[in-house]
Amino acid sequence: MGKKVVIDEEECIGCESCVEMCPDVFEFDEPAEKARVIKPEGGDEDCIQEAIEVCPSECISWEE
Repeated sequence: MGKKVVIDEEECIGCESCVEMCPDVFEFDEPAEKARVIKPEGGDEDCIQEAIEVCPSECISWEE
């Protein structure tokens, strides 16, 4: 099994930068005011890695 992308929703500040960068992988949960992963198996790894790097709360990561 490969790695998957995860968001620590407790740490997410709802800035939506990951959603804007990779809308195929992340979406904004309006009621919770947090981003969430809609495609845990990932997608464009470069896009996901960039979202990880720009996340101000550093709540996105790869999980084995």
